[in-house]
Amino acid sequence: MKALVGEHIETLKPYVPGKPIEELERELGIEGSIKLASNENPLGPSPMATEAARALLSKGHIYPDGAAHRLRAAVAEFHGVNADEVITGNGSNEVLTIAVRTFCTADDEAVVSEYSFAAYPIICQAQGMTIRRASMKEPLTFDLEAMAAAITPKTKIVFVANPNNPTGTYVPADELRTFLKAVPEDVIVVVDEAYHEYVQADDYASAETMRDLRERLIICRTFSKCYGLAGIRAGYGIAPANLIDRMNRVREPFNVNILAQDAAAAALKDVNFVERSVRINEEGRAILEKGLAEMSELGVSWIPSQTNFLLVKTPVEGVSVYNALLRKGVIVRPMAGYGLGDYVRISIGTPDEVRRCLKSLGEVLPALVNGEGA
Repeated sequence: MKALVGEHIETLKPYVPGKPIEELERELGIEGSIKLASNENPLGPSPMATEAARALLSKGHIYPDGAAHRLRAAVAEFHGVNADEVITGNGSNEVLTIAVRTFCTADDEAVVSEYSFAAYPIICQAQGMTIRRASMKEPLTFDLEAMAAAITPKTKIVFVANPNNPTGTYVPADELRTFLKAVPEDVIVVVDEAYHEYVQADDYASAETMRDLRERLIICRTFSKCYGLAGIRAGYGIAPANLIDRMNRVREPFNVNILAQDAAAAALKDVNFVERSVRINEEGRAILEKGLAEMSELGVSWIPSQTNFLLVKTPVEGVSVYNALLRKGVIVRPMAGYGLGDYVRISIGTPDEVRRCLKSLGEVLPALVNGEGA
């Protein structure tokens, strides 16, 4: 009897999302929990997006625009590109998947960095590809020279997350420009800018300012983070029209639902909400960093971040900290699945949520360090 699936599927480890609040409270019989695990916007969705989605609820029986004309036009206007250079997706994760399904075969290779977004190798392995992983440099930052060195004649696609999840680090503009020029012209470079809106570093620049450096460049953005639309699912990619044309041949019809299309288009215009989200994130990060610094004697440290989360090094296994915090009604993200066993990732919530997380962390860590459990 033939095998049910190929070895590349049999050995594939699926993506594990953050634990839902409802699941935790059902399991432990508690209430009032907070979730700082999935890098969601603690302010909720953009009010303009909410209003746009609400106006379309009565049209839920109608198929959405399969080409997402209004959303693509809004993205094109926002970025100063042509609409035929924009593809929309059910979150930017789908755009990543479409790119691999469109341009890559099982005979091709992909280059990723260690400790980068888990979806990249999952998508590529599902396509049957060979994956080459480049090491990072300190402090857990993309080593673009190492990534360039990992490219072989079989390499078809390279993924760069800028800023990166789960480390929160970024690639300076000059390094990214050098890399984009160094990668062979027949290789597709995907720059994933899911956390772009949060970046404060002076030497950062979006890859959209570097499109003249190479044709085979795809830039991905999402509405799930700063715009607060993670549950609605909308994202997009920007690339030359000939790449977008091929990707649209693979893209599923009606992949972005009717609510998401108008909500996302409206969110792009909600400048005040984005500014407020970034301001709250900066305030929350300052509180979180100050609180973590006060636990340094317990062996706590963190990686400097340009995102809405911190990757926190813990003095014991991260999963132990995660489980202890669950019992306090605080959900963070253990990082063992990324090969970072002594880290947890903490999303930056509201100031009150951050303070509660710090208080709980301060209560559980001493007992864990002393081997007493928590």
